[in-house]
Amino acid sequence: MKAPPTPVYEFGDFRLDAGKRLVTRRDGAAVALTPRVFETLLYLVEHHDTVLDKERLMEAVWPDSIVEENNLSQNISTLRNVFGESPGSHHYIVTVPGRGYRFVAQVRTREANAVPEPPKIPAPAIEPAKSETERIAPVSQPNQAATIRSSRPVLLATAAALALSVAALLFWRGRPQNSRDSPATTPSAAIAIPEKSIAVLPFANLSADQENAFFAEGMQDDILTALAKVAELKVVARTSVMNYPAGPRRDLREIGQVLAVAKILEGSVQRAGGKVRVTVQLIDTRTNTHVWAETYDRDLADVFAIQSDIAQQIAIQLQAKLSPNEKAAIEERPTHDLAAYDLYLRAKVFFTSGLSSSKGKANLTEASRLLDQAITRDPEFFLAYCQLARAHDLLYFLGAEHTTARLAAADSAIAAAARLQPDSGEVHLALAWHRYHGYRDYDHARAELALAQRTLPNNPQIFQLMGLIDRRQGRWEESTRSLEKAVDLDPRNESVLGNIFDNYYALRRFAQAAATADRILKLTPNDTVMRVVRAYVDLQWRADPKPLHETIEAIVAENPAAATDIADDWLYLALCERDPVAANRALAAIKPGVIAVGNARFPRAWFEGLAARTRGDDAAARNAFAAARLEAERLAREQPDYGPPRAVLGMIDAALGRKEEAIREGRRAVELLPVTKDSLGGAHMMQLLAIIYVWTGEKDLATEQVAATLQIPSSLHYGSLRLHPFWDPLRGDSRFEKIVASLAPKSGGEAK
Repeated sequence: MKAPPTPVYEFGDFRLDAGKRLVTRRDGAAVALTPRVFETLLYLVEHHDTVLDKERLMEAVWPDSIVEENNLSQNISTLRNVFGESPGSHHYIVTVPGRGYRFVAQVRTREANAVPEPPKIPAPAIEPAKSETERIAPVSQPNQAATIRSSRPVLLATAAALALSVAALLFWRGRPQNSRDSPATTPSAAIAIPEKSIAVLPFANLSADQENAFFAEGMQDDILTALAKVAELKVVARTSVMNYPAGPRRDLREIGQVLAVAKILEGSVQRAGGKVRVTVQLIDTRTNTHVWAETYDRDLADVFAIQSDIAQQIAIQLQAKLSPNEKAAIEERPTHDLAAYDLYLRAKVFFTSGLSSSKGKANLTEASRLLDQAITRDPEFFLAYCQLARAHDLLYFLGAEHTTARLAAADSAIAAAARLQPDSGEVHLALAWHRYHGYRDYDHARAELALAQRTLPNNPQIFQLMGLIDRRQGRWEESTRSLEKAVDLDPRNESVLGNIFDNYYALRRFAQAAATADRILKLTPNDTVMRVVRAYVDLQWRADPKPLHETIEAIVAENPAAATDIADDWLYLALCERDPVAANRALAAIKPGVIAVGNARFPRAWFEGLAARTRGDDAAARNAFAAARLEAERLAREQPDYGPPRAVLGMIDAALGRKEEAIREGRRAVELLPVTKDSLGGAHMMQLLAIIYVWTGEKDLATEQVAATLQIPSSLHYGSLRLHPFWDPLRGDSRFEKIVASLAPKSGGEAK
């Protein structure tokens, strides 16, 4: 019996083929979506103009799994980015408060074999005009070495290959060339762009199976990584290029100016069975002209040879000399097991899917699982060990699993990597992160970075970690300079920019902090947390809660689900404003479990106690703090030599009136994590000890501790001391009031 035809849905500028599981734009360019994001879109389109409850959507997309609502929110956010939607202007997906989502774009349904409307772009000429051949360099043959390695390229003589050729042609020809809006002139002289500089943009995944998106991403990343090992080149890091998805809409001239690079490499990948086709082209961003192009049709087993050849050809085009060691590093195969390589590439995706958010633990856990499988298949897979150590270290450092077992797992992975390639830059970088995250051994981490830099000259992580180490050791100016070097190589890295913001914020340079926050928001204008952080600057700088109040109210009105991401900030504001109604609203949005505040992790019951105090319910507050103490005591018992759990326990004891225990735990926290050992974390311990002194009635000690904390960079600022109820017992004390007055901004300038 003939199977019923599968439908094709058309909406806006997009076309969704349910049978092929493929989404394309009107110009034919494929849209790379993960399987779950595709399923989310398909279900929305199939039920368009129907309000879909979140539970119903989650059951449809994850039928055999239990997942958090945040997974669905992330899928919706990804789709909105694909559709180019902005806040308040949703022409495809509309949020229905308290319910779920509705797909509102007009949907036209066709059968898969129906002839679609032709895309509204000029048809390519059979013979290109002379001016076109001058702009687009002809595809050259692979060089002799590449031909020997591949035993001659093999064309994919299938319908899929033909479809790829058409799609690739549309992909390349869809690029606007020297239009009035993008004149072929050099960038402004104010922007210093090195001649030997390049960005490798995300490759288009032209495979019929969208599950292969990770493979295209891995190809791009591996080529970028190989180029970054060439000392004569400036190579923009992966984080900064991933915001430019593949497709003809990319304005390469503008991207070149933003990233400050002279050349851009873009490409497409199709994987079908045991074959792979990779098409790449190098473009001069200043003139918007093609410099070099190549197409590789090879066996899948030749994927590493393709990557090596592309990297070496790019080095030649940029006139960069390769040292013997650099050439050997580029030609090295990461593994001989392609299945292990697939697992490794899949794992790397989870490192870019959010690590500090609520899904961070799940992402890192899944990454470590995949990497374990890769290593089982290939016990000599060096890069997989380095990545596995990173996953274990982050799970340990971020507090998700701050246990000796997790640290031991990181130790084991690092030892295996060091055994395989003891002199490689990757192992020295992994060791540096390990000494930093696992042991707070900053001196040894710094020494490992110096070794890593010899063979990883373009790796921004080296300067990023150096900046973090400098900050921990109290070298704040050096820290900022190192972080700025990282941004030079990774100009759109929100994490590094966020650390620069943290430096200015801790140094109480609020004008510079505000400017840095604005710079981040220009990159991610819809970043809920960053919008709140920017408003925090005004609260702490000028003791003005109004911007934060308006920002939070706007966020909650736009997207009620976003309240969970900013719930603790919302409660902080409610406490400053002495607003019990807002405190209860914020509390309702705080998820169960523990919530990180700086480097300390407080049980949810702690926040319940604070909210109860705000509404004057002392009995409820005491019950909540008692419940919080049970959890805090467990965490402190599991980490007896770590300061933050001790400080949290001391805070809770102070709230319960357990004066001696509170002061003992607070002082112990400062001893375990002193400023001399960790400038940033130690300052936070000092701040929490000051609050403990306040709550236990030790006003003299509290005032002294506040004054001492203000002498060093910290998160203790004018706004907090002026507004927050933590400090209410000190109000009216002349010494405290004098300190607060001294912090007030002078004539609109910085606080002193």
